[in-house]
Amino acid sequence: MHSANIFTGRSFRRWTAALVMSGASCLGLSAPAPAQESTDPIKLTLHDWTGQLITTEIMGEVLKKAGYSIEYVQADYLAQFAGLETGDLHVAMEMWETTGREAMDAATATGKVENFGPTGMKAKEEWWYPSYMTEKCPGLPNWEALKEEACAEAFSTAETAPKGRYLGGPVTWGGFDDERVEALDLPFEVIHAGTDAALFAELESAYQRQAPIMLWIYAPHWAPAKYEGQWVEFPEYSAECYNDPAAGINPDAAYDCGKPFGEIWKVGWAGVKDKWPGAYDAIKAFTIDNDEMGKMITEVDLNGKTVSAVVADWMGANEARWSGWIKK
Repeated sequence: MHSANIFTGRSFRRWTAALVMSGASCLGLSAPAPAQESTDPIKLTLHDWTGQLITTEIMGEVLKKAGYSIEYVQADYLAQFAGLETGDLHVAMEMWETTGREAMDAATATGKVENFGPTGMKAKEEWWYPSYMTEKCPGLPNWEALKEEACAEAFSTAETAPKGRYLGGPVTWGGFDDERVEALDLPFEVIHAGTDAALFAELESAYQRQAPIMLWIYAPHWAPAKYEGQWVEFPEYSAECYNDPAAGINPDAAYDCGKPFGEIWKVGWAGVKDKWPGAYDAIKAFTIDNDEMGKMITEVDLNGKTVSAVVADWMGANEARWSGWIKK
């Protein structure tokens, strides 16, 4: 993809537009730019899920406190690496082990992109179903239950019957669910939600009606805490499973296993450390955990606060902590 296309990302919620507008003009700084560092704006990428917007704005606000100029730029989750490699984009605060490892490894192998280390959060994302569906598919959470005709039909809708319906994330999230269904010969049709908001709106609606639903759920997020349910247990992930058809239970297809679990990484343009060394140190020092993030996502998605308000609350409550990230 040409780097010019990197800025045509996915749609945002109403409050994201305000975030982008404010970020693009973040030139009112509370401190002078660090001596002998570039005064050019540091461009942090924004995606389309609440937690990533929070993580990114926290980092941006901390860097502004240190005197840096910041821009927030909408960018595709996986396609953003074209911009990170050229230096048109500078920092991506959430690259999930579960979906982004291959793209991240390919980018860092060029030497133009650097892994800035873990965020402190642990990623889990997989097929998930509400507990009320266990009665209709008692073999769950074992993935092999999904191969049974009655189970697939229990998760079907008018548009997919007799196949079950799996609601995946937006296509740009990756995840290889279409490949997984084919490799494991599951009688399911993959339907991709248009946005993060649409994904969870459909879960809310189905849960209230006790309607059948199987969908992509990720953590840290409020949904696994709010709703009673379980993740499907697929064959354990391995790098070989994704890359070598012979490695998994289907000798003719890759992706015949579940998604990986693990870190949520910070990545960016390799030139950051030379152009903005103080910012580089602060980005590497940034850390937050699942519990903190889960509470902040809940405040935005369920309690109606804006991302900026939640970030401001966090900044006020954690000044001693983030001040340590930007100390010279």
